[in-house]
Amino acid sequence: MNKYESIIIINPSVDEEKVKELTTKFTDMINKDGKVEKADNLGKKKLAYPVKKNAEGYYVVFNFTANPSIIAELERNYRITDDVIKFMTINVNE
Repeated sequence: MNKYESIIIINPSVDEEKVKELTTKFTDMINKDGKVEKADNLGKKKLAYPVKKNAEGYYVVFNFTANPSIIAELERNYRITDDVIKFMTINVNE
């Protein structure tokens, strides 16, 4: 099991309830084959540059341990979720 950090940026036009719903959805997905240590909703922040014509977005950071096989499935779900406008997953080495 490796440690990972995954950051997603959610479309700013969605409401807070939908952000919580998406956070729960991805947390549950990770917990099937790993363990989420922390899921932080950092709130709405200004982006450094426009992403899909958005100047702001909700940032959510997941810190978790999981098998490497889950990363491809997790990122596939990020891609097909319309409200996720940007994402990045990195392997955190201690």
